Amino acid sequence: MAALKRRALVRSLGLGSASAAIAACTARPRESGPPVSADLPRIEWRAIASWPKALDTIFGGLISICDRVKDLSGGRFTIVPHAAGEIVGALEVMDAVQLGTVECGHSSSYYYIGKSRGLAFATSVPFGLTAQQQNAWLYGSGGLTAIQDIYRNFNIINFPAGNTGTQMGGWFKREVNSLADLQALKMRIPGLGGEVMSRLGVSVQVLPGSEVFLALDRGTIDAAEWVGPYDDAKLGLNRAAPFYYYPGWWEPGSTLDFFVNLAAWNKLPKVYQSMIQVAAMEANLNMLAKYEALNAVGLQKLVAGGTQLRKYADPILQAARSATDELFSELSAKDASFKAIYDPWLKFRNEAIAWNQTNEWTFADAMARASL
Repeated sequence: MAALKRRALVRSLGLGSASAAIAACTARPRESGPPVSADLPRIEWRAIASWPKALDTIFGGLISICDRVKDLSGGRFTIVPHAAGEIVGALEVMDAVQLGTVECGHSSSYYYIGKSRGLAFATSVPFGLTAQQQNAWLYGSGGLTAIQDIYRNFNIINFPAGNTGTQMGGWFKREVNSLADLQALKMRIPGLGGEVMSRLGVSVQVLPGSEVFLALDRGTIDAAEWVGPYDDAKLGLNRAAPFYYYPGWWEPGSTLDFFVNLAAWNKLPKVYQSMIQVAAMEANLNMLAKYEALNAVGLQKLVAGGTQLRKYADPILQAARSATDELFSELSAKDASFKAIYDPWLKFRNEAIAWNQTNEWTFADAMARASL
């Protein structure tokens, strides 16, 4: 049964006959290695990440891709992972891959919205899609094709390669009970979520994960968001601020991407391209599973250790939703490339919400009421 599921996964990617051999190999134990033609070249690439090694789940997504490609190729195609700062800075991954400094990298597309606002949709946008909806949009409703069309302009092809699930709403040194409490507050928050927070009066900062704790601890910033309980505790954010807010309305299902330099990609044998696609999809699904499990336990530990959970007040959420709608409207009016991806995305979101209100969310509400 497991082998059949893996074959179905590869077929769903449309990887062609070359991938049939890969799918068959995956049924074997990893130690045995797949049968790979001796005619295939030996290739070694370097991969860079936006994450430090200490964040084992998110950096682990890149490691899993490298390991899987090596396994599938019988060691003939190796990708060596490098953490943030080893070759380039955490927020320079896209530039390095685009220029061919390295062949590939693992990052979040919304770090690079200065190049194209549409890249935000590859990761997550305020009041956007949950992880399940995001995967449905990317794999089942043309989302990935639309994002890849943008990346092609920057000499890159991308593949979804991790999802954090719905994130938390950040750590604050003091309570924020109203919109007035947000005025001039210095907060680390990237992407379009940062732009919305700016419209609410926040002084937005964009920092890599390795710098967030010190900035928050020393008071350089007043608040910071990262991912969720497991990673946030790894960074020590609970030691720098006592108040932990939810929900992370700006990142309801954040996808990470595996970037490949397009020229390097085009030189690969088709079977190696298929291996990367399979490895990236596995990383995308496995990371979400790990985060869901780790964050459930992680939140309990944080609360037991003194973290004070706070829900964003309804007026803040309502103002954020209004500011988001205004921002999207403005961007669509002046940026044709943004509008080209936003219009079909919005249609998908509305349809997904209607469906989930009928099936999943009514069930979740019933479960919540039953547990009260």
